[in-house]
Amino acid sequence: MSGTGTDLIVVSAVCVYNHQGHLLTVRKRGTDKFMHPGGKPESGETAAEAASRELFEEVGIEVTPHLLEPFGVWLAVAANEAATTIEATVFTAPGTWEAHPSAEIAEIRWLDLDAPLPTDLAPLLTDHVIPLLTPPK
Repeated sequence: MSGTGTDLIVVSAVCVYNHQGHLLTVRKRGTDKFMHPGGKPESGETAAEAASRELFEEVGIEVTPHLLEPFGVWLAVAANEAATTIEATVFTAPGTWEAHPSAEIAEIRWLDLDAPLPTDLAPLLTDHVIPLLTPPK
């Protein structure tokens, strides 16, 4: 369950679903991998506060930190930084949502978890999170 990078970045990420039960993934500008919405906590922020803030900034979804449901914490190879490991605290947003790209997000994609997975997903998703997900019905 460990990454292989030499640097460590702490991030918060959120699993978000639409009405069809598809998982939201985002691609940041200048990158080629899709991942959860989320990012690094600012000074003094809890993991849930960072997840809530990043979710709103990146895709316009507003969920207060106390409503985010803890899903797990993993170490994974960073998708877009060489020789880097991320320590990701992952939450699930309650309910179903619509999203639009904002801030540094170049593109969003809803992932059908019952279909073959695309090859451009971040290791956190493919190695740790997706194998444990059961989309809401």
